[in-house]
Amino acid sequence: MTSVTVSDRPNELRYEIEVDGEVAGFINYRREPGVIEMVHTDVDPRFEGKGVGAALVQGALDDVRARGLKVRPYCPFVAAYIRRHPEYQDLVAA
Repeated sequence: MTSVTVSDRPNELRYEIEVDGEVAGFINYRREPGVIEMVHTDVDPRFEGKGVGAALVQGALDDVRARGLKVRPYCPFVAAYIRRHPEYQDLVAA
């Protein structure tokens, strides 16, 4: 992977990760006042096992933090990432 970008696509209610200009995965979410509810993560099978999912979650959580929002990690992949990376625990909404 040479070029990796995580972007919010608010019209589609999802974060996308592009690897070398190609969409490699996404996180679907719902919006609530002050909270992003992450409900499903999907990584293209061609990119599995290469850290794309982790990069996607990290980029999405960094965006949530930068916007002063909280997150509800309903997606098991996102929840597991937050458990493994306690520096994101403060983003979890009550």
